[in-house]
Amino acid sequence: MRIGELAAKTGVSVRALRYYEEQRLLTSERSPSGQRVYADSAVDRVWMIQHLYAAGLPSRSIEPLMPCVISGEVTPELLERLRAERQRIEDRIDDLVKTRERLDSILSVASAYEGRTCPR
Repeated sequence: MRIGELAAKTGVSVRALRYYEEQRLLTSERSPSGQRVYADSAVDRVWMIQHLYAAGLPSRSIEPLMPCVISGEVTPELLERLRAERQRIEDRIDDLVKTRERLDSILSVASAYEGRTCPR
């Protein structure tokens, strides 16, 4: 299928599909006229890429996972990478919770002075 058809089937922009190829997340063949041609399996692959992005993984972390995604083989290396990414996300969540708590504290103090000038 051509790039426009893949974009329509997956809901991903043509520009994003080109980016996936640049990042080595997706591959295509070229027609005699130079147009990209994708296998039918590219639809599932794009959906997997989208799920990994939605989970917070950057393309540099997704790229090494793609051989396992293609083969379906779960290797110790794959599990290690996924666990490391999960921990990275967990650490980020912890940082965001701390930031929210600090902001809540500031809001609590500031709301006591709403409409007035805060003491310095």
